[in-house]
Amino acid sequence: MRWTLKTSFLFILLLCFSFRPQAQPYESAVQYLDHINKLNSDLSAKYLSYISAVSHGKSARKVEKRRIEVVNSISDTKYMVMAMPPWKGDKTLKDTTIAHLKILNIVFNEDYGKIVNMEEIAEQSYDAMEAYMLAQEKAQEKLSEAADRQHAMQKVFADKNNIKLVDGADSELEAKSKIVNAVMTHCNEAYLVFFKPYKQEAYLMDALGKKNLVSIEQNINSLKKFAEEGLGKLKELKGYNNDGSLIVACRNALNFYKEESSQGAIMTDYLLKEENFTKLKKQFEAKPANKRTQQDVDEFNKAVNDINAALKKYNAVNADLNKQRTSVLNDWNKTYSKYMDEYMPKQQRQ
Repeated sequence: MRWTLKTSFLFILLLCFSFRPQAQPYESAVQYLDHINKLNSDLSAKYLSYISAVSHGKSARKVEKRRIEVVNSISDTKYMVMAMPPWKGDKTLKDTTIAHLKILNIVFNEDYGKIVNMEEIAEQSYDAMEAYMLAQEKAQEKLSEAADRQHAMQKVFADKNNIKLVDGADSELEAKSKIVNAVMTHCNEAYLVFFKPYKQEAYLMDALGKKNLVSIEQNINSLKKFAEEGLGKLKELKGYNNDGSLIVACRNALNFYKEESSQGAIMTDYLLKEENFTKLKKQFEAKPANKRTQQDVDEFNKAVNDINAALKKYNAVNADLNKQRTSVLNDWNKTYSKYMDEYMPKQQRQ
């Protein structure tokens, strides 16, 4: 037993010494700065690859493994920086880099962790979708602000040590990050304008399925209101890189929803006539045939003709709306996907 304890203690000591941070020799301030820049650049490429994957149609849940990899890489990078000695007693760059990495850890561990969960319920309501997209934008803003502060501190270090900074991989990644922000902002603005009447139409379809006339009327009015509000908002939007294709596709969808709401009278008219016909039919069939008057028969036949005419009109309107809906939604989806593919930067997985 005594031998086991001594061996275990020795093993622990060996572990402690093997993981003890070792000071790395740097012959110049340039080498010191380059080492930190390389660590930051490798890490930026990894997390930009994750954001790129999410932006190009992959759900956050499907690429959750990548997010975990990013979190682990942030932790590894932080320990590598912590192991570095200060440059000639100056800990400023080292400490600010560690602070920068702590912010990245919070963003990818907490902010993007919440985004993964929010994604699952985003489609349930406009408020949920708005919160989901806002969370994405806030997370990206935090990353941009952190990158700007880190870049500023590197410049201070460079100036202090007479180093001339030259644009390189870091500048390219920084440029990509800024493009991500700009494209995401525009796409989210357009998507929310589209999603509000899109979701409202789903409520209308549900009410139609239940044949709830009061609910149908309310949802038709809301659909018209949201479509008109959205068309007004689109006038204030500007496409990324002066490309207005996403705005045009959104406008086409909103014009369809506005047109659909204008057909509300036909929908409610048919359902009201169907309700009245069902009552009349029940009364007519409840009366024995030998007790039905000619007036009863005439009224019933007229009701049959009326309901058939209303149904024919209702079916024709529905067929036309279904055709238009399929067209505008396909156009919207294709345009949105093309917009993302064309403008959202792609970053290969590291």
